[in-house]
Amino acid sequence: MTGKPYIRDVPRFGWFLRQPRYMRYMAREVTCLFIGAYAVVLLVALQRLAEGRQAYEAFLQALASPVSMVFHLVVLVFALYHTTSWFNVTPKAMPIQAGEDFLPGAIIVGAHYAAWLIVSVALLFLAGVF
Repeated sequence: MTGKPYIRDVPRFGWFLRQPRYMRYMAREVTCLFIGAYAVVLLVALQRLAEGRQAYEAFLQALASPVSMVFHLVVLVFALYHTTSWFNVTPKAMPIQAGEDFLPGAIIVGAHYAAWLIVSVALLFLAGVF
């Protein structure tokens, strides 16, 4: 056989719009940008804290603005989507073998959600909410 090999044509942009599975994948990947932006906000908070009380209080006042509130709400929604989508794909990314069989995906996903709940409650307890 001396024919040319088949090379599938993949568009440079918009390839992920072809299937819902690809769209969910890209949505999960885009959410990390917002989580990264929030990490920058936390780093700026640490920098302002290191600069002194006045700088940190000015930073806290800036966080009370409506734009900041909307930003935090958007980041929260994207963080929740990112977390839940990763938890739901965990059985495929991290199959756990017990003897000859693999644990059912529902157990792996449920364990992740249970750990998330326990850590969240512990953090809220340490913060004084409970």
